[in-house]
This record gives sequence, C-alpha cells and structure tokens, in this order.
Amino acid sequence: MPKKADSGDTTAGLLAYLFGPGDRDEHTDPHLVAAWDPSLPCPARTPDRMTLATLGQLLDAPVDALRGPRPAEHVWHASIRNAPTDRVLPDAEWAKIAAEMMHVAGIAPHGDEQACRWVAVRHAPDHIHLVATLARRDGIGPRIRGDIPRMHTAARAFETALGLQAMSPLDQTAPRAPATGEKEKALRRGLTEPARLTLQRTVREAAALATGDTDFLTRLRDAGLRVREHHNPTTGTVDGYAVALPGDRADHGTRPVWFSGRTLAYDLSLPRIRERFHPTISPADLTRAHTRIREAAALLARAGRTEGAGDVAALGDLLTLTATVSPATVRDQVQAAATRFEQASRAPGTRTLQGTARTHFKAATRALEHAPRTARAGGAPAVLNLLIALIEAVEAATAWHRAHDHHAQATAAAQAATLLREAATLTGTTTPPRAPSRTVRVTPAPHRGPATPPPVTAVPPRPPTRPHPAPRPGPGPAPGPTAGPGPGRSR
Repeated sequence: MPKKADSGDTTAGLLAYLFGPGDRDEHTDPHLVAAWDPSLPCPARTPDRMTLATLGQLLDAPVDALRGPRPAEHVWHASIRNAPTDRVLPDAEWAKIAAEMMHVAGIAPHGDEQACRWVAVRHAPDHIHLVATLARRDGIGPRIRGDIPRMHTAARAFETALGLQAMSPLDQTAPRAPATGEKEKALRRGLTEPARLTLQRTVREAAALATGDTDFLTRLRDAGLRVREHHNPTTGTVDGYAVALPGDRADHGTRPVWFSGRTLAYDLSLPRIRERFHPTISPADLTRAHTRIREAAALLARAGRTEGAGDVAALGDLLTLTATVSPATVRDQVQAAATRFEQASRAPGTRTLQGTARTHFKAATRALEHAPRTARAGGAPAVLNLLIALIEAVEAATAWHRAHDHHAQATAAAQAATLLREAATLTGTTTPPRAPSRTVRVTPAPHRGPATPPPVTAVPPRPPTRPHPAPRPGPGPAPGPTAGPGPGRSR
C-alpha cells in the first residue's frame, strides 16, 4: 500500500536520510531504482558521476526556476511496501511500480516531458521511497489532489500482475495510530500511552452508552476530559465537538491539544456518534443480555450488506462497554478484543440503522451498563455465558465480512474472537468444554428473516481456517505492496 509521508521544504535533507544509514543502521545498500531521467547516475554507486548535493540541485531546479512564489512545501514524499510474505522484488519491478505510481499520482504522467522531477530510492528489500519536487518545467503546478487513493488502485493491479499478497481496498476504516511525536511526548510525560489512544477509548465508551448529544458530552466531562463544543452559527445547535486530555498542552504549555472526533477515528465524528444513540431501556440481567447477543449473532449471519454494516457497528459498541464491566481477571483480554474489533466495526459503504440485530446489540449494551455488579455477583458462570455469546457474535461478524470481501475487517474480527476465547478460558478454573463443530453459511441477501440460534453451553470451536489476506501487524493498514514509514521511521 502506498503511504504519504509528510511534505517538506528541504530536498537535500530528505535525500541525505534516504541514502544514509537510517536512525539505527537499518538502511542497507541505498541506491536509485528509477528517476525522471532513466540515465541518471546513482550517487551511492557512482559517486564520481553524481553526488547527493548535485542530485538535490537537479530535483530543485524547476522549483528554483519558478517566476512566481515557490510552494511552501515543495517536496512530495511517499513510500511503497510489499507484504512480509511476498517474494523480494528485483529493482526492475520496483522501477516499473515507481514510474506507474508517479503517473497515477499526477506528478509525472507517462510521456509528459514537462512533468515534475522525481526519484525512487531503495534501501531495504521490501520497500522503496518516492521523492518528487512539486514544480513542472512549464511552471504549472501538478494536479495531485487524490494522489494516494489513485495509487492504492494502481497497487491492487500490481498485486494481481506480480502475484503479490492482495490487500483490502482503501476504505478509510483503519485505526488512526499516534504519530511518532505523540509517542515521544507520552514517554517524556511518563504516560503509558499517547493522549490520542486515551481519548479514543474514552470517547468510544461514552458513545457506546449515550442516548443523546447532552448525555454524550456529559459523559465525556464526567470521564475527566476537557470538552469544547462547536455550535452552528445560524441555529445555535451543537454540530461538532473536540476533546483534550488534562495536562496535554502545546506551544510551551500555552494551549491544550484539542482533537476533534473526526481526527480521533473515522467513526467518532458527531454525526456518526449520533447514529449510535439508542433510547434508554429498562435494566436487564446478564441472562437477558447474552440471550439478545446470541439472537443478534444469528441475524447477523444472514444480514445483507447495508444491514450488516449497522449491526457490526453496534457490536463494536457492545464490546467496548463489556471491557469496562468485565472482571479484573479477564479485563485485559476483553479490552484487547474490543480494540482489535474496532476496525471490524467500521464496514465500508452504506449502512442501515434499523436492523433487528443492531437493536438487540444496543439493548444488550444498555443492560450491561446497569449490570457491572451483576457480573461480579453471578461469578464465573455468568461471565462465561456472556463471553460465549460474544464469541458467537464476533464469529458471525467475521463470516459476514468475509462474505463481502472485507479482508482487513475479517482479520480484525477473527483476532478479536481469539482474544475472547482466551478470556473465556481464564474465566473458569479449567478450560471450558468445546461444543460440537457447526458450519455457518453466510449468504449476502437484501432481506433476512428471523432465526433461532441453537443452544450453546460452551465456548464455540474455532472455525476452519480460510485463506484470506491479512494485514501487517500493528495499527496500520493491511499489507499489499504497502507503504513504509516516513523519514526517520523506516524499518
């Protein structure tokens, strides 16, 4: 997958990093594999013919020749990485990939002699870096809006043509990971995680329980966050919000670091959170909660594309809340499962919020909000029953995503099911008994009918492994020809 790195204004500095040893000597054999001029000498392999300083000057020449003001950040940088399981591509194939990526990005269209100047640098077996300066020789700025989505489309074609591991299409559902600066700031402050992750989790928990705007914002404040509301200037109604972690400040401590909901995660904007709101219901015990979950799981297995998308979003809210009310012995596993399922709760495309499965999941969420003491009082059997129901629901979500070719979401859901199984095993003093294998057939359909799930008294068995693309480990997007990190973060 192509990945856009930060823009910059120093071509020479970026080249020095790419051709250098890296931060921890991780760069091996840095060299050019392609450039705007196929005959351009490589400064690493033929330093007598080309130096890094000269290469930087050649790249910057169209920018320096501009008659008007030059772009504030004229250096364009992206990286392309393939999956760990892929074969090592030769330089010739990487050169072909680089030229096509420059074409679809709008930086150097094929046959355009006035195009921007660019180079492709390889300093590791599994990825290349693309560097371009954003000034054409005719003085016109390149049209690069939408460059990364177009590069993703080209990457899918290369995966097929070169026999590489396929990845999910770009659907903007991947978790938003903290930047390197955010991680370093957390370390300096002695925090266990960056502020972004703390805010994501807190906002998600509030959204899972809220019944309206006021309730949602109140829950955020009760959780200890700073909250800033944005009001429509015409109607005066709330149309957005931002949150900040107390003590997290910028500009030498002069202002809080605010995160809008949309910048925290794809589904945490106020319009998307409003979709989660569900009327308050009467408190129910755990038995009723896990019954609803199992009923919803059976319905999800038969859901159509738009119905299922709303169902998995509600299931993600349910897992988020379950993590907060789980006993201490399994809380870490359930929390990890909720985190892994987060991407699975964001299905690409349209969705309906009227499905019966979604209603059951939301009702179970509301019941659990009022039943943390019930979970403890019921002991291991009550918790085990709840985990069994959740495993069924997550496995139904896994099957649903696979049926609709949502590879990254299916992988995330399968990993969440594995973590829930670990929690179920820890709940009892012995490994929970295994139920007989059951085959679930998932058929996408525009309508679904009622279904009564079969009784389950133990942890459902792990379904047979089906080959499907898996993402690279970590919070980033799934791999294909995938992108490496930006400057200073190559591996």
